[in-house]
Amino acid sequence: MSCDGTYPFPQVFVVDGGGQPPQPAHPPSLVPCWSRQPPQRKRGKSWGFMGVSAGVALGVLMLFLLVFVALGFEASQIYGMQKELQEMKEVKPLTDFDAPQKQTGLNEPDEVTDDRPAAHLMGRIEKEQFSKTLRWEPQAGRAFLSGGVSYRFEDGALQINETGLYHVYARVELIFKDCSPTSFFVHSVFLRRGVRRTSLTLMEAHRAGFCTQKPGHPWTTESYLGSALQLQKNDRVFVNVSHPSYLSHASYANFFGLYKI
Repeated sequence: MSCDGTYPFPQVFVVDGGGQPPQPAHPPSLVPCWSRQPPQRKRGKSWGFMGVSAGVALGVLMLFLLVFVALGFEASQIYGMQKELQEMKEVKPLTDFDAPQKQTGLNEPDEVTDDRPAAHLMGRIEKEQFSKTLRWEPQAGRAFLSGGVSYRFEDGALQINETGLYHVYARVELIFKDCSPTSFFVHSVFLRRGVRRTSLTLMEAHRAGFCTQKPGHPWTTESYLGSALQLQKNDRVFVNVSHPSYLSHASYANFFGLYKI
């Protein structure tokens, strides 16, 4: 028996035969056949991995990316601020309050950075005995020694270790308590060379008649000597004063020094 699948539904006809005996029914050439339709899937949302839709997963991923981008931006901002603070600390300018203040009267030999032979000595007052050849303080106040120049405590000399042209200077201040027309003093700078005991005068000043207007009263006077001189290695330079007991006790009133030109 053939089956026509295109036949949709069975048709049944009831016909009145008009009293005539029913005719035997002939089987139709085609017999209706009911075909079973495949089940239709319901249309709905598509679900991704572990029951999460693709749209929701994409949204969560984008949210995480935004969070990470924001965290990275904040970290870069913090790093930049820390770097700027570090640079500000390194190049912090010195103000009047930050700059180190020099204190007068302290030993500051480390401030001399020039290696050129030079020296500057401050006067020292002898209380018990007075010698015409003055003694000095190499570490008081602004005193210093550099470039191999040395000070000899035993005789008060500055000794150089390099031959050359030097500027030598010396200043003394004297106070005559009972000044008279005959008051005077001699101020000189001399050197000794090698093993010779004889001295060579380099500079000398004679002062007299400086208190004729007010005899019998105290009088203060000073003398400064300075010149460019050719010195040899191991030369020793000294300062003499004829009346060392009259030397002033004022700070920085008496000094002695030299430096290579």
